[in-house]
Amino acid sequence: MAGYWVVRGKEIRDADALMAYGKLWPPVAKQFGAELIAGKGKVDTREGETYTRQLIVRFDSYEQALACYDSAEYAPLKKLAQQAYDRELVILEG
Repeated sequence: MAGYWVVRGKEIRDADALMAYGKLWPPVAKQFGAELIAGKGKVDTREGETYTRQLIVRFDSYEQALACYDSAEYAPLKKLAQQAYDRELVILEG
């Protein structure tokens, strides 16, 4: 069964960190079979707190989604993302 990262974030506070993340993410995504399936369009919050950045990343399996997040390859990207903006990341099986 597929795995997903659901990422919700606030306003960008460090554009350079976000740009560095964007350059480093593609090889990690390829290694773990990750694909951005939502997050480049409009956001309309109907209930709850508003997050200006919302993304859904699909992996072939829940285990792959966990492995990517916990990997040595993703560790420096995690720090960049947290530097770039306040975010929440949930890993779901679906």
